[in-house]
Amino acid sequence: MEYLWKDRKRTIFGLPLSFTKYMVTEERLFIEQGFLNKKEDEVRLYRITDLSLNRSFGQRIFGVGTIHCCSADKTLGDFDIVSVKHPRDVKEQLSELVEAQRDAKRVTSREYMMDHDDEHDMDDDIHDLQ
Repeated sequence: MEYLWKDRKRTIFGLPLSFTKYMVTEERLFIEQGFLNKKEDEVRLYRITDLSLNRSFGQRIFGVGTIHCCSADKTLGDFDIVSVKHPRDVKEQLSELVEAQRDAKRVTSREYMMDHDDEHDMDDDIHDLQ
């Protein structure tokens, strides 16, 4: 299996001194945790619906960050890729891979977009019906 990106969760001073590993292929993201007892989670990239980047002051000092992933995966749900190097680049790479997989699988999501005035109009319509 060829990994497009892999890294470890970083702890003190941005050093990879943990037993959490992250690996990405073209179709899947793997999270492996543990030393003696290992746990491996996997999410298909097309199931990731949103990504955001969080960087605390300490993380910025050491050049790491945490990527929050909103996922439609039933077992994993929403999760974090914690304290990885070059987080902005990783988030961008993940975003492109997610979109490519969603296009390849023909996965679409429905987003309801309305402005504040539409919300009030909808509330008025509901009250008129009652």
